[in-house]
Amino acid sequence: MPVKVLLADDTDLGRRSIRGVLEAHSEIELVGVAANFAQATRMSNDLRPQVIVMDLHMPDDAMISPVEVKSLLNSGTARLLVISIWRGEQANVLADKFGSFTLLDKCDLDKTLVPAILEKAKNQAV
Repeated sequence: MPVKVLLADDTDLGRRSIRGVLEAHSEIELVGVAANFAQATRMSNDLRPQVIVMDLHMPDDAMISPVEVKSLLNSGTARLLVISIWRGEQANVLADKFGSFTLLDKCDLDKTLVPAILEKAKNQAV
């Protein structure tokens, strides 16, 4: 059974590129694509993904608190996988505050995204 994934990224190019990576794998079912955090929250509640792939820096992220992000995770049923073009300690600290212990570099997603999603889904079942 494929892993249900919700993608949240603020750029059209980012969404299209990541969508292409995800749709090329039969073990992934892309259930929704959001352009901002508010949209991702609504879609998460409706679609109940197993993994949420979320850009760390979206236009409305200035208003996002770690509590809000954790509520996005369906009371612990979805796993968060954070992606960012920016790397470094500040990005890692922010990702950890959001409850994601995985921060992937957007430049390497063609190699790293699907294995990370499958690992998150596997850990979810445990």
